[in-house]
Amino acid sequence: MSSQEFRHIVRIAGKDVPGAKKAIIGVGQVKGIGFNFARALLQVLKINPNSNVGFLTESQVEQIENAMRNPSSVNIPSWFLNRRKDMDTGSDFHLITSDVDFNIRNDIEREKGMNSWRGFRHTYGLKVRGQSTRTTGRKGGAVGVKKGGKVLPAGAPAEGAAPAAAAAPKAGAAPAAAAAPKAGAAPAAKPAAAPAAKPAAEKKK
Repeated sequence: MSSQEFRHIVRIAGKDVPGAKKAIIGVGQVKGIGFNFARALLQVLKINPNSNVGFLTESQVEQIENAMRNPSSVNIPSWFLNRRKDMDTGSDFHLITSDVDFNIRNDIEREKGMNSWRGFRHTYGLKVRGQSTRTTGRKGGAVGVKKGGKVLPAGAPAEGAAPAAAAAPKAGAAPAAAAAPKAGAAPAAKPAAAPAAKPAAEKKK
């Protein structure tokens, strides 16, 4: 194709897609269309998935949009759709763009209204799909076990600690360092021992 036919922005199902992207990536940017579904659409419509989006013609873009809204018209199997056995109609169809959020919101409100277990979990903001909630999804606080013990009033010393008055030295008292001998100093001199008694032989002389 010539460079004049290249479009820098292509609008697909209400989504502005840059023309430099590959077709399979650009089609997959539409909400509700994944990578595999985009590949299946392009394969059915005989469009090269590696070609640039900017080279798609208006007719090709229209075919892609129609196939997105009604995949069964291009022989896409029902197990590929994201909305099977709808609650209201019972039919299978594929949701794209804002219809995805709208139907999800309606499903959640219906579950809340019928007081189902999933509805209660949605109401209280808890996990719905059976996840472990012991260590995840917690609101504040550290993971672990709380330590036991009594709660002390403000300013009270901890158990086993010396009171502040006993710990502080009295006014005028010698510091503890002066009373205790310094490391490496010689020990105090021992008192002189009494003279030993002379043997009995010396007394006779």
